[in-house]
Amino acid sequence: MIDEQMMKLALQLAQSAEGQTSPNPLVGAVCMKNGQILGTGAHLKAGTPHAEVHALKMAGTAANGADLYVTLEPCAHKGKTPPCTDLIIASGIKRVVIATTDPNPSVNGRGIELLKHAGLEVVVGILQKEAEYLNRAFFHFIQYGKPYITLKAAVTLDGRLASASGDSKWISSETSRTDVHTLRHTHDAILVGVETVLHDNPFLTTRLPHGGKNPIRIILDRQLRTPETANVIADGAAETIIFTLDSAKMNAKLTAYSNVSIERISETEPFLEEVLKRLEKRGIITLFVEGGSRIHTSFIDEQLADELYLYVTPKLIGNGASLFMDESRSFIKDSEKLTFLNVEQIGDDIKIHAKFQKGGT
Repeated sequence: MIDEQMMKLALQLAQSAEGQTSPNPLVGAVCMKNGQILGTGAHLKAGTPHAEVHALKMAGTAANGADLYVTLEPCAHKGKTPPCTDLIIASGIKRVVIATTDPNPSVNGRGIELLKHAGLEVVVGILQKEAEYLNRAFFHFIQYGKPYITLKAAVTLDGRLASASGDSKWISSETSRTDVHTLRHTHDAILVGVETVLHDNPFLTTRLPHGGKNPIRIILDRQLRTPETANVIADGAAETIIFTLDSAKMNAKLTAYSNVSIERISETEPFLEEVLKRLEKRGIITLFVEGGSRIHTSFIDEQLADELYLYVTPKLIGNGASLFMDESRSFIKDSEKLTFLNVEQIGDDIKIHAKFQKGGT
């Protein structure tokens, strides 16, 4: 029971840094002896000390003979920081409780092996499912070599993203829009299609009362129609990458902005797959897709979407675009299947968090 309580605290510490640690995983640690917490820690940013370091530094010499709870297997290799296994062994910790192993090939099992070889008792698997869920994006990136993709949309009660005229401001409530800014803060990059840029002229930044991290802005624009006056170009608030086709006519005014880069893709390449390959090379682990309808449909049809946040507002339009518009699916058996993760009320709206089953598996 005490192991689960301490690991739950470690997971809470890890989650407190959500959105700050990429490309590293979220990690929390708790040092305890004789029922007393001696030190706690969380990994706060890539290149800075890991959670175990903070917890052991707080515990000091009292860590000798203590238990250490860590949400992810301690690293055993030297990267931007020294290996945590060396510090744990040197501190005199007698028992290490680990929620889950690290799938990173440079760590996977090696950290546990080194701790055991040094004579420490190692327990693995306490709150494992919770720990794996917390770092699901990191695990996905390591396993598949592509960003973890979350779709976001706001729809009316009859499932419309926008009216027939294309108007979509504002479907959701102000409370929901603030919640979306919190989600933006936790993602490495945010993606929209050029139609969204042309119709809504969004900033795609994180605007929270106490600030927040701006994601890299990704624009899918095959014909390079993004105007240099668009907010995502002219505001200079965050890096903007425009993906276009080789055949698109260059707009020299776009390249005049230091925060803007243009990536060209051959017409013979699968467009979305190539975009994701290039984002992976940039170390983008989490991608937040805000639409519009064609973009959402493409990600769903190509089995690229992993999760969905859907804000449902108590309004009826009766006509207009919907989240998923694949006219080739004529029967219920052709449906795209999801699993609900959470449903809650946000202001006047309902927020649905769901996971794609990827082909019904």
